[in-house]
Amino acid sequence: MKHLNIKAVIVSVLLVLFIPGCKKILEEEPRSIYTPDFFKTEKGVQGGITSMYGHLRSIYGQPYYYNTLETGTDEYTYAQSADANFKDMDFTGVGNVTPASSRSDVIWGVCFSNINTANGVIENAAAVGTIPASLIAEARFFRAFDYFLLVQTFGGVPLDLGAGNLKFNTSPSRKSVRNTVPEVYTKAIFPDLVQAVNDLPATPRVTGAATKTVARLYLAKAYLTYAWWLQNPNNIPTYPAAPRTDPDGHDAAWYFQKAYDIATDGIENPGPFGLENTFYDLHKGGNDRNKEMLLYADHTQESAFYNGSPLTGFESETGNGRNTAAWMVTWNYTVIRSAPNSNGTGTGVSSVQREAAQNLGRPYTRMAPPIGVFLNTFADKTLDSRYDGTFATVFRGNWPKGGTTNATLYNANDLPITPGQPVLTFLEYDAQAVGISYPSGASFPGKTSNNVGAGVLPGRADFVVAPSGISRVMFPNLWKMGVYRTDNGTGLGEPNTPSTRPFKIAKFSELYFIAAEAAVKGATPKAGKSARELINVIRARAGKWSFSNKDNQVFVADNSAALTTATPVTIDINYILMERSREYFGEGLRWFDLVRTQKWNDLAGSYQISGSNYGDHTPQTFTRTIEQKHYLRPIPQSQIDGMEMTADEKKAYQNPGY
Repeated sequence: MKHLNIKAVIVSVLLVLFIPGCKKILEEEPRSIYTPDFFKTEKGVQGGITSMYGHLRSIYGQPYYYNTLETGTDEYTYAQSADANFKDMDFTGVGNVTPASSRSDVIWGVCFSNINTANGVIENAAAVGTIPASLIAEARFFRAFDYFLLVQTFGGVPLDLGAGNLKFNTSPSRKSVRNTVPEVYTKAIFPDLVQAVNDLPATPRVTGAATKTVARLYLAKAYLTYAWWLQNPNNIPTYPAAPRTDPDGHDAAWYFQKAYDIATDGIENPGPFGLENTFYDLHKGGNDRNKEMLLYADHTQESAFYNGSPLTGFESETGNGRNTAAWMVTWNYTVIRSAPNSNGTGTGVSSVQREAAQNLGRPYTRMAPPIGVFLNTFADKTLDSRYDGTFATVFRGNWPKGGTTNATLYNANDLPITPGQPVLTFLEYDAQAVGISYPSGASFPGKTSNNVGAGVLPGRADFVVAPSGISRVMFPNLWKMGVYRTDNGTGLGEPNTPSTRPFKIAKFSELYFIAAEAAVKGATPKAGKSARELINVIRARAGKWSFSNKDNQVFVADNSAALTTATPVTIDINYILMERSREYFGEGLRWFDLVRTQKWNDLAGSYQISGSNYGDHTPQTFTRTIEQKHYLRPIPQSQIDGMEMTADEKKAYQNPGY
């Protein structure tokens, strides 16, 4: 299969080093190896396994692939500066997903190349004689991880890469046969993850390595997803065509129960993992490798080599495993202007300058959250800390860091502001916007301040935007994924380089959601772990505050009792999905959640947002055309073109409708 990039084994050899006085880390040593014998050496096995962690950087943080998981859901739509990569995914008539344009192509070659590396390790490691089962289990985990990603995205995919099912392939092949969804789950994903749960250690061998807990999470999630697939409540077609029956004779109820049991096993046997104390602590920069993180695509500020991208300069958004997803959901706040003169005149000053700070970063304006996010998903912004811990909503003056010497500037209502004070605020509730006045364009007549069409309220020096005024050009930034660096000094730092933060992939908290969803779908719960009780563990944490991003100061509060009391006595799938969005907003889980539960059209079939011009705060309603075929992404055109098949065979290989 030529376009699976498996002509030969090409891996970044990553050696496990034990540095005196330091934590165990994974150290990378790039190199190309072309013979199977490499995997019959201890160094080869270790290198192959550790390269599997490296491949995560080519998937997570890749901005176009990130867009396929968020744009077109109830979490994001395209923004003012979006190109076809983003508009194609919105399904509102501004673009069209095709085999040539779909950016799900990002994972096709990356995953299959890594799967073949895993095949090589699993098949040959036993010949070394000194490789423990726990190390081989890491390869099994990643083979299952990639197949799970692929089957959710494309439907059935090949288990045979040219040398036989789940066999290591070293010869190029232009032939390919897709296995069915049940075959992928029952022959590859489930067996590998069951073995990984058995053989992986409870404590990671090195920081960030796979453990029993992360294997349990993915096994439970795979069982849950497959159970939904078997049940198929909305009669969504599958491909390749196959009966919605399980080869092992189990029904959906059996798999929902397995999902519940495995997830609760993970909760009850956490190893070194657990929930962070507050939602803010979970996402604050510098605390990314915390006890809640089960898996992440690693990056570092310490070395461009280990970061996978440059640490300085003005860099592009893609290439070399760069983490630039957060740029896509950052609006161009640098357009904001404040006036040097007390009457609001004079050459406007950029009062909020581009900075390598978690609430700012590099603006791309490619993806915007629709208004429903602020009115519905995060309706409670007072008791629940997750809104404040998700978004950057207050943009404060930082002009001295860029060399502007004015001690005072003049802002809304010609009122003075000093560095660190709010320049522009996205209000939490429409009720706070009573009496708001917006300009008809970017600024009010005769003023050089504003420049972004924000409104004013009497007595406030900051310009303001109401939740119902969110537009494709102005919206809160995604704070939880914002850049974090410690080398800015007193300046603006390096805001134009890819993020050096790890990209979060899997968290301990999701075990609670998986178990709760399975319980809602009929799994028999354990005492103390009903769906409501499981969700309330998450909601109790959401009620605890340690810091206020909005006010930029320590804020300690515990609203756990109020939040858990407000949880409905009986919760349903829609409630689970709303809680998942509050917990994982913008983290690349949403499309999979909506496709798994077949709630995509119900929850994201329409949305409201204002236009792309500064000063436009009039919401418009957009309707998406989400067809059944869209529940699978198209096989990349490059794969189709590279195979030696007849035209009819290629057509049959492609997912229907594409």
